[in-house]
Amino acid sequence: MTAATALRSLTASMMFAAFWTAPVQAMSARFEEFRYQGRSQEQGALAPGEYRNPVLSGYYPDPSITRVGDDYYLVTSSFTHFPGLPVFHSRDLVTWKQIGNAIDRPDQLDFTGLPVSQGVFAPDISYHDGLFYIVNTCVRCKDNFFITASDPAGPWSDPVWLPFEGIDPSIYWEDDKAYIVNNRDPDEPKRYDGHRAIWIQEFDWRSGKMVGESTQLVNGGIDIRTKPIWIEGPHIIKKDGFYYLIAAEGGTGDKHSEVVLRSEKLRGPYVPFEGNPILSQRTLDPKRPNPVTSAGHAKFVQTPDGNWWATFLATRPYGDDLYNIGRETFLLPVTWRDGWPQILPDGERIPFIGKRPALPADRPGNPPLSGDFGYVDSFDGPSLAPQWIGVRTPKAPFHRLEQGALVMKSAAAMGDQQGVPAFWGRRQQHHVATVSTTMRFTPARDGERAGLAAMQSDQSFLFFGLTRIGGRTMIALTTRSRADTDTLVASAPVTTQGPVTLTIRADGGTMAFDYAVGGKTRTLKAGLDARFLSTRQAGGFTGTVIGPYVGNP
Repeated sequence: MTAATALRSLTASMMFAAFWTAPVQAMSARFEEFRYQGRSQEQGALAPGEYRNPVLSGYYPDPSITRVGDDYYLVTSSFTHFPGLPVFHSRDLVTWKQIGNAIDRPDQLDFTGLPVSQGVFAPDISYHDGLFYIVNTCVRCKDNFFITASDPAGPWSDPVWLPFEGIDPSIYWEDDKAYIVNNRDPDEPKRYDGHRAIWIQEFDWRSGKMVGESTQLVNGGIDIRTKPIWIEGPHIIKKDGFYYLIAAEGGTGDKHSEVVLRSEKLRGPYVPFEGNPILSQRTLDPKRPNPVTSAGHAKFVQTPDGNWWATFLATRPYGDDLYNIGRETFLLPVTWRDGWPQILPDGERIPFIGKRPALPADRPGNPPLSGDFGYVDSFDGPSLAPQWIGVRTPKAPFHRLEQGALVMKSAAAMGDQQGVPAFWGRRQQHHVATVSTTMRFTPARDGERAGLAAMQSDQSFLFFGLTRIGGRTMIALTTRSRADTDTLVASAPVTTQGPVTLTIRADGGTMAFDYAVGGKTRTLKAGLDARFLSTRQAGGFTGTVIGPYVGNP
C-alpha cells in the first residue's frame, strides 16, 4: 500500500468512525454484548487436506473472485443493506476473512425508498494496472457503475455511472483493453417472460467510458427454442486460443444452473457446450437428505499451478425450497476435458467436503466464515466490525459505542420502506443457531421497543424484546409475514431494574425465545413457525439478518 493510499484509508476510517459514533441524544437502549453460536445441519469431520462447503456460510450470494499474485479477493451482493458489497481475502481459496465493505460511505449510493431486495446486485471484482475494479448494478438507483481502489480493503471511489441497460456487468481484460459483458434486453421483441441476452462492449478504463458498438453474444440462452430464462452473471475467460463465456441460466430458484459457450473470436459467434449445464442440482431427487440446491452464478479463477476453481452460489434448504439463511458461496474445482470446462457432472451432488487446493493453508479468520462456529461481540472497539449491516443508506447516526456497549436511539420504524430503522444486524449463517444479547432499556410510553429483530424483508420480520403495552413494561414477541402490521404472538410482564438477556434459538423452520431477568431464565415462546423468514415465503434475494433494534410506535 502506498503512503497516499494509507492516508486515504485512514481518513476514510476516521470519517466512518466519526459518522457512526456521533452523540445520541434521545432515550436510548444499551446493548452490552452480542453472542452467536451456529451449527450446520450436515455433519462430517474434515480429514487433513480437506475443506468444507460452503466456504462462506449464510447470506453471501453472487460471488465474484479475482487473483493478484498469491492473494485472492472475493465480493458478494448485498442489495440495500449498508455498508454493502463485502470484500473478502484469502490465500488458500477456502479460508476467507472479511477485510472491508466497498460501499461504506453514505454518499456513495442512495438506497432511500428501496425495498431490501433492490440495490446492488451481482458485483464483479477484477484487477488491472495497480487498481481493483468493481463493476456493478444498482437496481432502481441509476443502474450500472464502477468503483476502484488501490487497496481492496478500501477506501473505494465514488461510483462512476455507465450508460447501458441491464444487470450483472463484468470486465474482461485483454492486454491493455477492457470489455464489459452483461445481461441486457435482446435485439428483438421479447418472445417470453425471462427472455434476456448477453452483450459485450469495449470499456475505456482510462476515461471510465464505454466506447464503440455493442454486440449481442447470446440470445435467450443455450437454445432459444426451449425458452431458457434469465441468462445472467456472464464472465469471459481466454484459454488455449478460445474465448469461454460462462453464465447462469434458469433463474435463481432450484432450476438454476451454470452454462458455457466458446468462440475463436471475442465477439463471437459463440457455440454452446453439448454437455451443458456444467453445474446444476436440478435433476436430483428433491427428497434427498441434506440437499444443496439452486447452484449457479459461477466465476472461475486459476491458481499458480495451472488448476482452475469455481466460486458459485447455492442453497442448503431445511425443507421444500425453504431456507432462512439465504444463498451461500461454494467452491469446487473445474475440470477441463476436450477443450471444455465442467464444474460437476450432471447427477452428482455438490459435496460438503472436498480436497483443498494445492495452496499453503491460510490462518483462520475471526470469526470464521465456514463450518460450525461462534463469536462474541463486546462492542469494545472504536467502531462496529465490518460484518454489521443495517437497512438502506443512513442519513443521520442512530448509535454510538460507549464503554463496551452499543447505545442506540430509535429512528424509522422497521417496515417503513422510506426510512432507515435503528437496526444493526449480523447474518444468520446456520439454520441451527443461538443468538443472544444482554441489554438495558426502560420504555417510557406505549409502543416504545428495544431488543432483537430478525429481518428477511420490509414485510417479513420479527421483534423480540422489551416494550410497553397498556402502561406496563413487557417482554413481547411480534411477527410480520408479508404484512404491514405486527401480530402479537406472546408477551409477559417484566421488571427492568437491571439487565435483560434475550436469546433466540433457531432450528431450521422453528424458533424459540428465552429471556433472563434477575438470574431467572424463562421461555416466552417455543416452536414458533419461522418459515415466514425463508426466502421462498418472504420473497426477494436476501437472508435473515438478526441484531439489536430500537423503535417507536
